[in-house]
Amino acid sequence: MRVLGSGLLAHGQLPERDREIVIDRITARNGARYEWGVHAVHYGPQVGLSAEQLADTTEPRPSAETWSEADLALLAAVDELDATASLDDATWARLRDRYSDPQLVELIVLTGWYRTIGYLCNALDLEPEPWATPWPTG
Repeated sequence: MRVLGSGLLAHGQLPERDREIVIDRITARNGARYEWGVHAVHYGPQVGLSAEQLADTTEPRPSAETWSEADLALLAAVDELDATASLDDATWARLRDRYSDPQLVELIVLTGWYRTIGYLCNALDLEPEPWATPWPTG
């Protein structure tokens, strides 16, 4: 597992910030508090995501005031993949404006990979690290 995960994190073709948005959103959607908290404390800020943006990844609908249109399209794609395991034509069109085919494949693999990580964290009932960002309450 570590080989694939480190390959996606360290050697992927998606921009780092976009990759982190995908990870934060899919782990939040799946309630993977352990993984979300680790990313929110370390990786999110490292790529320029604000505390407000990170907290917003845990909301049912991301706020249009918090994200750019491109970010909202990316968040919607993650939500669609999570809900349907597919992307409709309109979503593909929005993504193709910004990403290459290899980046799009990576986006799908990344979403699925971190959904799997979420399953592991939740099924193993991993407690969040004491130093990790706490899950937002709201």
